[in-house]
Amino acid sequence: MTQRRIAFVIFDGFQSLDLVGPYEVFQYASRLGGGYACEVVAPAAGRVRSRSGLHLVADHAVAGRDPAGVDTLVVAGGRGVDQAREDPELVGWVREAAAGARRVASVCSGVFLLAAAGLLEGRRVTTHWARERQLVAEHPEIEADCGPIFIRDGHIWTSAGVTAGMDLALALVEDDLGRDVAHAVARELVLFLRRPGNQAQFSVALATRAPDTDPVRAAVAAIHADPGAPHTVSDLATHAALSPRHLQRRFTAEVGVTPAAYVERVRVEAAQRSLAEGDEPVEAIARRHGFGTAETLRRTFHRRLAVAPSEYRARFRSTSASAEGFDRPSAQGSSS
Repeated sequence: MTQRRIAFVIFDGFQSLDLVGPYEVFQYASRLGGGYACEVVAPAAGRVRSRSGLHLVADHAVAGRDPAGVDTLVVAGGRGVDQAREDPELVGWVREAAAGARRVASVCSGVFLLAAAGLLEGRRVTTHWARERQLVAEHPEIEADCGPIFIRDGHIWTSAGVTAGMDLALALVEDDLGRDVAHAVARELVLFLRRPGNQAQFSVALATRAPDTDPVRAAVAAIHADPGAPHTVSDLATHAALSPRHLQRRFTAEVGVTPAAYVERVRVEAAQRSLAEGDEPVEAIARRHGFGTAETLRRTFHRRLAVAPSEYRARFRSTSASAEGFDRPSAQGSSS
């Protein structure tokens, strides 16, 4: 079998999970016949210190490693990227490797190294949400979108921060080997869900502000306790012991979105979990989570996620025997 050469680029101050997470995904996929040959390249071979202080070993220095023949180039992020992108030898190696690579990817702020190599002009890309303003300010030639956890634009793949690199790597594995293998790897790594790229970087609770006062906290708690309940402004005002008008104003000020928008987001998130984890019909999920009909659920999914509920379920579910079998380690063990 022809091996796919996966070259990971790191540097002093890189984020260790940007390397280790995707690296493990490709290694597990190789056990299923992926044929991946992973290597780590850095400005100098040997020990490289991550941002957290963890030292990892680079197989090759850029000066001594031929950039030709790389199938997939994956550039890690981390605080050290700001210094790394000023290294002309490293940037040049990335540019040369990318020129012949089938795919080029970045995790987190690794996108800045790709930009320094001149690879992203006119591309739609993402990165860690905390770096969005910097990316926009420094690279107006790039279309930055830090909503999704990863984005594919042609042969360029970019992802949000840290653990999103595993989602990106799983998508690359699916691109090569199919959905069932990607699911099997996700299950072996005990990932709760294999998220599609258009999944938001945050859950509803993380993406919105925490309420400041007990009345609004009571309304928010009621929504999460039963997303499918009516949850009109009047209903939520009862939970908050406020008038509907007062609740509407305070909820929007404290949470950052209207009560109706928050309810819809929570319902979508609940429907996503139901689609991914069970076999309940879409119509039943729509009723249980407050959408009323499958058509309303479908329209809401298209508007918020750009995908139909049935397609969302298909992306998350695998019924193949091979995926089920890989979930059980062999007698020698497969998880060590």
